[in-house]
Amino acid sequence: MGKLLPVLAFGLAVLGFALTCTATTYTVGDTSGWDISTDLSTWSNDKKFYVGDILWFQYSSSNSVSQVSKESFESCNTTKVVESYTGGNTTVTLTHPGDWYFVSGNKLYCLGGMKLHAEVENNQAYAPAGAPQAATGSGQGDHLPQPTSKSNIPTSSAFINCGPNVFLLAILGLIASMLYTDVKL
Repeated sequence: MGKLLPVLAFGLAVLGFALTCTATTYTVGDTSGWDISTDLSTWSNDKKFYVGDILWFQYSSSNSVSQVSKESFESCNTTKVVESYTGGNTTVTLTHPGDWYFVSGNKLYCLGGMKLHAEVENNQAYAPAGAPQAATGSGQGDHLPQPTSKSNIPTSSAFINCGPNVFLLAILGLIASMLYTDVKL
C-alpha cells in the first residue's frame, strides 16, 4: 500500500497537466496589424477561434477598434458600438461562443474592408469566469511583445485553467500525498 500511494499521486498530477488547455493569442493581421492595408477576411479564414482565445489588435494611435453587432458590421455603422477601444494596443478575450464583430472606428476604413468577423467555438473545458477582461491599449504598448514575422500564426499560447476537473485532481493528489506521508511516518 505504501508504494501505491506515490504512484497514485504522481498519476493524478500527470492527469492534471494533461487536462490543462491552451488559449491562443492572435495578433490580428499579423505583422501588418489592424490596418487598412491588411486583408482581414483572408487573415481570419484559416483560423479557429475558441472561448478563452485572445485577439490582440495593434494599430496607430489615430485609429480605433469597435466591437459591434452584426447589423453594424454589415453597414459599417461606427456610431452604434458594443465597445470601443483606442490607444494602439488592445486585447479582447473571447469570453463566449458565437459571432464577434469588430470594425475600424473610421467608417471609411471599415467600408474599405477594415473589419473582422470571428466565429468563436465553445471549448467545454474552459471556465469563462476566470477570463481576463478586455483592455484598451492606453499606456500598455511598452511591455507587449512585438510579432517577428507574418508566419507567427498563432503568435503565442498561454496555459489556462480548464475547469473543475483539474481542481478535483489537484485535491485528490494532495490527499494521496498526505496519506502517503502519514503511512510513511
